[in-house]
Amino acid sequence: MPPLWALLALGCLPLGVGVNLQPQLASVTFATNNPTLTTVALEKPLCMFDSSAALDGTYEIYLYVLVDLASSRNASVQDSSRTPLSSTFQQTEGGRTGPYKATAFDLTPCSDLPSLDAVGDVARASEILNAYLVRVGANGTCLSDPNFQGLCNPPLSAATEYRFKYVLVNMSTGLVQDQTLWSDPICTRRPTPYAAIDTWPGRRSGGMIVVTSILGSLPFFLLIAFAGAIVLSLLDTGSSDRETTHDSQITQEAVPRSPGTSETAYTSVNRGPTLDRAEVFASKLQD
Repeated sequence: MPPLWALLALGCLPLGVGVNLQPQLASVTFATNNPTLTTVALEKPLCMFDSSAALDGTYEIYLYVLVDLASSRNASVQDSSRTPLSSTFQQTEGGRTGPYKATAFDLTPCSDLPSLDAVGDVARASEILNAYLVRVGANGTCLSDPNFQGLCNPPLSAATEYRFKYVLVNMSTGLVQDQTLWSDPICTRRPTPYAAIDTWPGRRSGGMIVVTSILGSLPFFLLIAFAGAIVLSLLDTGSSDRETTHDSQITQEAVPRSPGTSETAYTSVNRGPTLDRAEVFASKLQD
């Protein structure tokens, strides 16, 4: 995949010493929404510091973040003894009073980098992106977690310009071995004002329109179903009454008339509980 290597791993080419280079935004091929409101994805300085000479020992790369202010554009990230600064996000007011160390990671030899040929493998996609990219502002809980240990890389401020710098630190001596230039200003996105959000249906996706149509039609179908249930209930009630009357007639015809029983008494017996009081009285007088 030569095009992917060219887009993402420009830092892997022998371009000279690290001090002549700047941190760069990650390729849009791998970070399509970059920067966001609170994060910035950068390419790691792969094969950058060891391009001119092999490095012996253990090294780490520190990433420093600084708000782009005229008074601090050339801020140093080391003291007079070349010891890297350990300033935190809280101590520098989020990079406004000076650079803070956002994250640190091991210097990976070029020979140990994962092949981009496997970037299409879903199981290895996260591993490969972590090897080639670093996201500033990725930790949303470290400021509020009293038990958090390690470097705090909290979300950045929206609509704010930042500069970034990579520093190579020799872990044996604890001193700065090399460093890049400060990056060009990179601005996080500005929130969209509520009044500017377009709610016109023509701007909605096809799926949203379908869901809205279904939800809008649902009350109508529920009303039709309710009316149908009432009609069916009334029809069932009428049918039950007709069946009861028919059964009563059949019973009257089926019961034999006893000798000596008057017509009135016979009729009253078969009428059941609906016999009128006057008819009962008349029947007794005849007997």
